[in-house]
Amino acid sequence: MAALPAPLQRLVAELSRLPGIGEKSATRLAFFLLRSDAEHARALSDAIAALKSNLRLCSRCLAFTEQEPCALCDDPRRTDEMLCVVEDPSDTIAMERAGDFRGRYHVLHGTLAPLDGIGPEQLKVAELLARLREGRVREVILATNPTVEGEATALYLAKLIKPSGVKVTRIAHGLPMGGDVEYADGVTLSRALAGRREM
Repeated sequence: MAALPAPLQRLVAELSRLPGIGEKSATRLAFFLLRSDAEHARALSDAIAALKSNLRLCSRCLAFTEQEPCALCDDPRRTDEMLCVVEDPSDTIAMERAGDFRGRYHVLHGTLAPLDGIGPEQLKVAELLARLREGRVREVILATNPTVEGEATALYLAKLIKPSGVKVTRIAHGLPMGGDVEYADGVTLSRALAGRREM
């Protein structure tokens, strides 16, 4: 990047830090912004600044929100008896797209990863337990990702929650709609068989 002017180098370096954006993509984006009119660049800059200054964590579910509590926590049509535990705020959006869940959410903000120094203290586990102590939750649905860390987190939480008498369930994992059995890996097929249900 030595041939680029310093402001362009700085922008490429910052864009390269975004997930999924390598140096080539960052350079393309930087040149796109450079060629764009000043209003476009200003609008992008303002949107990023507003994102950082206007959003905060909801005091209940710990998802990002502008209002307190967030719209999902403030919705009186949702039940307090079911609590869906997810890894990241974006997971609540994915769950809501399905349109079937009418309970509440709790965002952990990550998964257990001891090798990376991430234990229960770095996650929102204490806040989850505090919500359960309120006595309204009857079922906790663990919706962590089917990764090693997601599974370890789900197992840890299940062991922690079960003694309280709250029902603990895990979302099913298996073949996606439109997927071919022939191309599925062994773990996915194993989960699909274990999660089978009567028709």
